[in-house]
Amino acid sequence: MTKKAVVLLSGGLDSATVLAIAIKEGYECHALSFRYGQRHVVELRAADRVAKMLGAVEHRVATVDLGWIGGSALTAHDILVPKDRAAGEMGSGTIPITYVPARNALFLCHALAWAEVLGACDLFAGMNALDYSGYPDCRPEFLAAFETMANLGTKAGAEGGKWRVHAPLIAMSKADIIRAGVQMGVDYALTHSCYDPVGEAACGRCDSCQLRRKGFDEAGMADPTKYAR
Repeated sequence: MTKKAVVLLSGGLDSATVLAIAIKEGYECHALSFRYGQRHVVELRAADRVAKMLGAVEHRVATVDLGWIGGSALTAHDILVPKDRAAGEMGSGTIPITYVPARNALFLCHALAWAEVLGACDLFAGMNALDYSGYPDCRPEFLAAFETMANLGTKAGAEGGKWRVHAPLIAMSKADIIRAGVQMGVDYALTHSCYDPVGEAACGRCDSCQLRRKGFDEAGMADPTKYAR
């Protein structure tokens, strides 16, 4: 019997690796991306490339307008994306202005609803609790709580189904993620991680660009990203 899963696919390095993992584990993968008013909408083209390259059964883009909410440098163009932050600042425990309010909860809820229609009970997401910028919705506790909610609040759960939220990268370093992806044939040149791109090029200065560069350096591999700087 074919196992089905919905995989959150942003187009970035982590989500591409998660899609590769889910496919390797034998899941029929339905990839889901979001147009949510993000300034780095170029990531959606990367997500489409990755979905095709890795062999997702389908790739859909849902529109969820978070721009009107504001409160984040990723959706409010009057808020600057932090640049050139030191590693100590990124790991200080302070939640950065690039946090989008409740984004991962909203995305997972959409994935949950689609999965229920598909007859899938497995969700895959690329949250990481080590090399990340300090977002509260990337923590294992959040994912465990969401899984509990899914099992309590859906028809599938009420009828005896068992929802599982897979976050295989949760305790991996960025370098280990890259090594794992390369072994599975992920072409990271197709991915996009930058929060504030210059055209199609990554800025090279935001937290996400710096964490990506650091990951490739520590993995001992060349970073295929095209940087504006």
